[in-house]
Amino acid sequence: MPKYNITDKQENPKKASYKGAFPATLVEDIAKKIIIKLLIEEKYRDPKYSAKHLAADINVNMRHISAVVSMRFQQNYSELVAGMRVREARYMLGDRNFDNMTVEDIATKVGFTTRQSFYATFYKLLGTTPKEYRVAHGFVPKAELPPPPKPKKKTRKKKGTRKQKAVKS
Repeated sequence: MPKYNITDKQENPKKASYKGAFPATLVEDIAKKIIIKLLIEEKYRDPKYSAKHLAADINVNMRHISAVVSMRFQQNYSELVAGMRVREARYMLGDRNFDNMTVEDIATKVGFTTRQSFYATFYKLLGTTPKEYRVAHGFVPKAELPPPPKPKKKTRKKKGTRKQKAVKS
């Protein structure tokens, strides 16, 4: 039974009919616009930002978005956005500046709506859970830290003990 109920993608032997329909310059132009919207403007962080929104923002037909993402990035729109989110989460999980954030906080910040979808996507792409990744990169959860040392009790010296020892010698 695979972890997180993830199954391998089945290969489709049919070749898509749209692959020869777009000139290379159009594909590259749309791909640049997609990268600008998703990466530079960080729209991938918005959990409600869909391919439909992207198509409206760059003034392109939604089928063109789907075709260009498939041809240029060899994945579908959802996989592209999930990969960007996991890449950002991976950075945050390994950076000391985000030690005060929980894994769930990081998942929300990068655009995942549920903890389960974040863990499943992270595991699918990296083969490890976010918590395991964080621990492997030097983060130790507070619950696993050893307790702080107890302060030493200050003992008062009895007066005259030094003199008594010196006299006996």
